Amino acid sequence: MISADRFSLNQATVRPLSVAEAASLCVRHDIPAIGLWREQVAEYGLAHSAETVRAAGLHVSSLCRGGFFTHQDARTRAAAHDDNRAAVREAAALGADTLILVSGGLIPGSKDLGLARRMIADAIGELVPVAQAEGVTLGIEPLHPMFCADRCAISRLGEAVDLALQFPADAVGVVVDTYHVWWDSALADDLARAAGRIVSYQVCDWILPLPADVLLGRGHLGDGFIDFRAITKLVLAAGYEGYTEVEIMNAEIWAAPPDETATEAKHRFAQLLG
Repeated sequence: MISADRFSLNQATVRPLSVAEAASLCVRHDIPAIGLWREQVAEYGLAHSAETVRAAGLHVSSLCRGGFFTHQDARTRAAAHDDNRAAVREAAALGADTLILVSGGLIPGSKDLGLARRMIADAIGELVPVAQAEGVTLGIEPLHPMFCADRCAISRLGEAVDLALQFPADAVGVVVDTYHVWWDSALADDLARAAGRIVSYQVCDWILPLPADVLLGRGHLGDGFIDFRAITKLVLAAGYEGYTEVEIMNAEIWAAPPDETATEAKHRFAQLLG
């Protein structure tokens, strides 16, 4: 289904590593692409990070993240807009396929989901001309409903598709992360509607029991409950031809030797998606 040359290792899977260390890991394991995170890029330096991944021959499949648009006061909203403009420029400098947007949860002090979602749409609209000028594609990522209050008021892929369709296809698309969308009974229909708009495909498994920090409740492919073959067939049928990122946030995996993690991730990828 997906060949090894479409494999990408998201930096979150080996979070303790710097950009240079993660790039070296990818080279040692013949991994052709990497998904980067802004925090690690900032620590290493933007220019140095771009130079390092290019010297390693790596493609940057994504930069995470922009977003968090839902703020109560105008000053904080303006600061968030400035940060997102900076994120777009960083994605352009790195040659990333997409800047992933985690849109933000409820506005502090409010329980109005409709208002939060309108604010997200307005903020993306303001960011689109910046992205177009820099040649960057914005990827709206829906997050599982358990993150709706604090991280992302866009919970279903269908909502992300509806939002993306308000903007030019070369500027805004959607991110399909199996961890966040696998449960949705409308997923097949929404993936079909997303044809031509999927700008990133991320995979990891849903495992139980969930840890206290549910953000870290992700596992290697095959360790949990997600039917990767079924979802992947639908993603490919929707025309997606980009890289598939293995993005696992899990404290035990972070504590494991990175080479062991990379080996296991490649093995599971080939076994379940190859």
